[in-house]
Amino acid sequence: MAKKPQVKDQALAQNKKARHDYSILSTMEAGIALTGTEIKSVRERRITLRDGFVQIRHGEAILMNVQISEYLQGNQFNHDPLRNRKLLLHKKEIQKLQESSQNKGITIVPLKVYLKHGFAKVLIGVAKGKHEYDKRETLKKRDQQREIERALKNR
Repeated sequence: MAKKPQVKDQALAQNKKARHDYSILSTMEAGIALTGTEIKSVRERRITLRDGFVQIRHGEAILMNVQISEYLQGNQFNHDPLRNRKLLLHKKEIQKLQESSQNKGITIVPLKVYLKHGFAKVLIGVAKGKHEYDKRETLKKRDQQREIERALKNR
């Protein structure tokens, strides 16, 4: 019996700024409700997560402020690039997100968009904002780690 090759989730878009501005407390995978031209644009990597966030309204998780550019071969039925998109989550997951976002200084941000078995998925993170000195500390630790790895490699 032939072994199936493992499909690695390839990121179509990443929010590197979120990892710099926030410390991620937990992550969760969610599906996105997209129209036909939106999924075609996502597959072409024409999506920006930089200013995106998630809000819980009326028991639904909504992805806001994420830009998916119009599909170039689309016609008059092309989508609005900045429309709000519903996230596909179970009720318990939505309640968990809502409880965690009630705390002061906690927000929900999209971290990565990728395809999994042909469906667009978004990795969302429950995040707490970093202060400026925390950001500098993170950069310093990363530089120190890089120096250590270089020294070990040259040995």
